[in-house]
Amino acid sequence: MLAETTVNEKRGAEGSTVGVRQQEGPGGLWDSVKKAAVIIGSGILFLAAFGNSLTWHLQRFWGASGDFWQNLWTKLYLAFEGHDAALFFLGTMLAPTVVFWTTNALLLLVDTTGKPSFITRYRIQVDKNSPVDRVKLRQAVKTVLFNQVFISGPMVVAIYYLMSWRGNPCGSELPTFHWGLMELAVFSILEEIVFYYSHRLFHHPSLYKHFHKQHHEWTAPIGVVSIYAHPLEHVLSNMLPAVIGPVVLGSHLSSTSMWYCLALFSTTISHCGYHLPFLPSPEFHDFHHLKFNQCFGVFGVLDRLHGTDSKFRQTKQHERHTLLTSFTPLTQSIPDLPKKGQ
Repeated sequence: MLAETTVNEKRGAEGSTVGVRQQEGPGGLWDSVKKAAVIIGSGILFLAAFGNSLTWHLQRFWGASGDFWQNLWTKLYLAFEGHDAALFFLGTMLAPTVVFWTTNALLLLVDTTGKPSFITRYRIQVDKNSPVDRVKLRQAVKTVLFNQVFISGPMVVAIYYLMSWRGNPCGSELPTFHWGLMELAVFSILEEIVFYYSHRLFHHPSLYKHFHKQHHEWTAPIGVVSIYAHPLEHVLSNMLPAVIGPVVLGSHLSSTSMWYCLALFSTTISHCGYHLPFLPSPEFHDFHHLKFNQCFGVFGVLDRLHGTDSKFRQTKQHERHTLLTSFTPLTQSIPDLPKKGQ
C-alpha cells in the first residue's frame, strides 16, 4: 500500500510539474536554461576571479614554510614508496570513512539522546525523530556498514586500477592550488548532473519499489541514512556521481581524497535533519524526503531547469533554504503558516 501511495503521489506530482512547465511555455524553459547557465558559469568565474585575490592569501599558507604541504606529501609518499595501492586506499577509503563516522557520531548522539537542546532546536521537521527510532536506526547502520565495506571498498579498488591505467594518481608532485580549485568546480558540476538523472531514474515507478523505496523509509532523514540504500542504488546514485569527476580528470590522490571527504560531509549535512548555523542548508533535500517527488539534485540547478522544484519554491522550506548566519532557528524567524482550523 505504501509503495502504491508513493507511486500515485509521484505521478500526481509529475503531472502537476508538467502542468507548470506547460503554463510557462518556451519562454519559461528558456529562462530556466539561462538561470542554470548563469549559476554554473558564475561559480566558475567566481573561482577564477578569486584566483587573483582570496586564493593569493590562501596560497601563502599553502606554500608557507618552504612548500609545507608538498614536503608533508613527500614524506607520506616516501613512507608508502612501492605501495601506491595502500596509499590510494588510505586517502580514498579510510580518510572519507573517518570523516563520515566522526560527523555522524556527533549527530547520532543528538538523535538518540535529544541533547543538547541547543542543537535539537534547529530540527527541520520539529515533530520527528525525537528521539529517533532505535530499531530503524540499527537497521540503517547495518546497511550503511555493508555498503561501505562490500560495495564502496571494491569500487575504490577498481577505481585505483582504472586511474592507474590512465596515469599515476599518487604522483610525487601535488597539483597547484588553482588547479585544485578548478577540479572541485568540475567535480561539483558532474556530481549535480549524474546524481540528478540517476536519482530521478530511481524514482521511476518500475524501479522505485524495488530499489529506492528503502532509502525513503526515512521521511524525516538523519545524517547516517545518507548512504542507507539498496546496493545498486549505492553504486549508481551514491558512488558514481562522486567518483566520476576524479576519474574523468585523472586527478591526484590529494584532490580525490579531499573531494570524497567533502562529498560525504555534504551528503551527511543534507540528510541530518537540522538546519544549523553557518553550515549548508539541508532544507532542499529534507523536502525531497518529505514529499518524494521534488528536489532531486544537489544544488538545485537541474531541478530549476526541469521544473522539479516548482512545489518547493512555493513553501516556507524554500524561504528557509539559505545559510543561517544567526543563532535563531529559521523555524522561529520564518514560522509555518497556521494550519486550517487553528
